[in-house]
Amino acid sequence: MLETIGFAVGSLLMDIFGQKPTTPEIAAIISWEKAKVFDVPTQSDPKVEAIVEDYLKNLAAQGYATEQQGIWFQSEWAELARHQENFPASAASLTKIATTIAALETWSLDRRFETRIYHTGMVNNGIVEGDLIVQGDGDPLFVWEESIALGNALNRLGIRQIKGNLIVTGKFYMNFKTYPQASGEFLKLGLDSRRWTSLIQKQYQSMPPGTSRPQVAIAGGIQVRDSLPDASQLLLRHQSLTLAQLLKKMNVYSNNVMAQMLGDAVGGATVVSQIAAKFAGVSPDEIQLINTSGLGVENRISPRAACRMLMALEDKLKSQSLSVADLFPLSGRDRNGTMQWRGIPSGIAVKTGTLAQVSALAGVIPTKERGLVWFAIINHGGNIEKLRSEQDRLLQRLSQHWNVIPATANSVTNNAFFGDPSRNLKVDG
Repeated sequence: MLETIGFAVGSLLMDIFGQKPTTPEIAAIISWEKAKVFDVPTQSDPKVEAIVEDYLKNLAAQGYATEQQGIWFQSEWAELARHQENFPASAASLTKIATTIAALETWSLDRRFETRIYHTGMVNNGIVEGDLIVQGDGDPLFVWEESIALGNALNRLGIRQIKGNLIVTGKFYMNFKTYPQASGEFLKLGLDSRRWTSLIQKQYQSMPPGTSRPQVAIAGGIQVRDSLPDASQLLLRHQSLTLAQLLKKMNVYSNNVMAQMLGDAVGGATVVSQIAAKFAGVSPDEIQLINTSGLGVENRISPRAACRMLMALEDKLKSQSLSVADLFPLSGRDRNGTMQWRGIPSGIAVKTGTLAQVSALAGVIPTKERGLVWFAIINHGGNIEKLRSEQDRLLQRLSQHWNVIPATANSVTNNAFFGDPSRNLKVDG
């Protein structure tokens, strides 16, 4: 397209002047035709088309229905390979790409969910004569380590015993449980190391050396209330990881509960799908969601829409010196969660998706020849491990065709740990 524009400009000037223009002004216009932008590879790539065609033939030879396999590859300037690219297919956890977008369109990257701790009654010699209250704000990643750090913060305030109950209010979730009663029981257990189970002991071992073992004994039971009790006095403000860090954890481990919590906080599946379609500039028909985690075959996304969501997300993140690789697992750097046992070449950021009959993979390949190459592969059929292996082999062949830029050593979203004491803020006064 750009070559055509440049040629048209030159032709127009030739028509006007009847000869090759020689004035500096006109020569400057003509030189635009030869600018660096015209070196951008806008043409198709027969080698990529052949590799993808071979991939589809190989699947067909193994009994997979070709019409049930969706593929889309594109660079910023060219469409490189396609098959069933506009068909919204069951995409499993590629749904979390839409959830990530909706969260970032709702909150800032540095947004933190705040869990507030209150008490009622007097505090005498480390004993709260009334109740301890936890008021949640929807933190989707409050786990054992966070409760340990919170207990230590209470101990630093001199509090070691609660004569009353533990009252739960607001959206307090713990260990991926959304039931306030269960979350309250977990918190009560985590605050007192004398009652720890072997699982809590194991999680404690993952915390920095020298972390104290909290002792906050709660004599009463768990009560759930719709609002704060009268005369509640604020003790501590516990902050979550930043939204960027939460999204990275969610995507690396493809955590369904976290995705549903964040999606519900945004407004639910319908709102998330609408935000994502508008954000990516695709038809709403190409992003059809029944939830925000990806559980269920009714969550449908086209391969093209998956790529367009990631491309639009990359553009949004650039303004804050981040990239898609900061919010999704990057092969060669992130080796836990969904990246375990995969053979994806180093340097490729991806989001996986898996259901009983679905294996999906979408991401970006940083190449020297084509810049960023965006892709989505949505496979349907049995033997998920075989489909994953074929996806990895396809990317390996493409990485041999291109010069893929290797993975960077770190990411700003990796610099976080559970139970960071600095995220428990003492109330002034």
